[in-house]
Amino acid sequence: MRIAQVSPLFEAVPPKLYGGIERVVHWLTEELVAMGHEVVLFASGDSTTSARLEPICERALRLDQSQEHWAAVYKRMVELVYRRRNEFDVLHFHIEHFSLLRFSRQEVPFLSTLHGRLYLKELIENMELSVESLGTLETAPLVSLSDSQRRPIPNLNWARTVPNGMPASLLMPRPVKPDYAAFLGRMAPEKGVERAIRIACKAGLKLKIAAKVDNKDKDYYDTVIKPLVRDNLNVEVIGEIDDLQKPDYLSGAHAVLFPIEWNEPFGLVMIESMACGTPVIAFDCGAVPEVIDNGITGFIVSDVDSAAAAVGRLQTLDRAVIRATFERRFTSQRMAQDYLKVYETLTQPIAWLGKCGGPVRAAVAGQ
Repeated sequence: MRIAQVSPLFEAVPPKLYGGIERVVHWLTEELVAMGHEVVLFASGDSTTSARLEPICERALRLDQSQEHWAAVYKRMVELVYRRRNEFDVLHFHIEHFSLLRFSRQEVPFLSTLHGRLYLKELIENMELSVESLGTLETAPLVSLSDSQRRPIPNLNWARTVPNGMPASLLMPRPVKPDYAAFLGRMAPEKGVERAIRIACKAGLKLKIAAKVDNKDKDYYDTVIKPLVRDNLNVEVIGEIDDLQKPDYLSGAHAVLFPIEWNEPFGLVMIESMACGTPVIAFDCGAVPEVIDNGITGFIVSDVDSAAAAVGRLQTLDRAVIRATFERRFTSQRMAQDYLKVYETLTQPIAWLGKCGGPVRAAVAGQ
């Protein structure tokens, strides 16, 4: 198949450090190329790919301070893809709602994976505007990362849920003795960094925090987290880490703490931990129950006390089983196969007739 992958532009593909969506786009693109498909990746010019790269901007927007109006860059990308749409059998967008109105008015099959939170007021309003303008969004098949992600807007044209996946060999268990609890992600309130510190202290564990500090979260880090770290000698902030550092870091943890305070659409950290055979102690929010098999790959808890208590049960979990569960459920090969089923269905004439009034949902939902 001739497939266009349209990536966000804030990070390169793959990202140098933090960047979940761009990382998933990279893994998916590489798997599709390995399967023999002809893939064009629309992304920032500093991306690296086995597909054909079509650079939209010279550098990732996060690194390019000259790009003051990022929305204008996205609108330009949508227009450039639109002009080339007939070169492809299917167009796959990863840029949230930006493509919906433009591409719902043309004939090339396309889908949009929504990677972010859907309960934001402005996103819901945009979706409602799309429905109002088009009469329906049946012409715009959507993919969710988890079933829970759909809850704020359940009645859109959800074609399928495709959980994220990563290469099976990217992160492997290391033969190291676990010595601490780990936190991996963003230094943000909704990620539960403060809760992770409280859990580790209550459980009597050392805690290592590998986290990115965005500009918008700097005040939170300076005023909330730094004092907690200063007052707890067993808590260490090691900063952002890359994929080369993750196997040792995750394998060396008794558990990864995932005490989120928001409805996470998926949570790559959980499957990164599972890939290293490391259990996850996670709060029951968002996609957590769809990713963690409670009592097998980790424990799903409700508060700091139950999370600390779960530390005492970690020895009941088998790290080999955790790794095997990752290989069965969360590889990028499985993810690519799931997406190919959606692509193949959308490119069947009978399915894509949904653009003329029949529902695409009925053709895809059974996959």
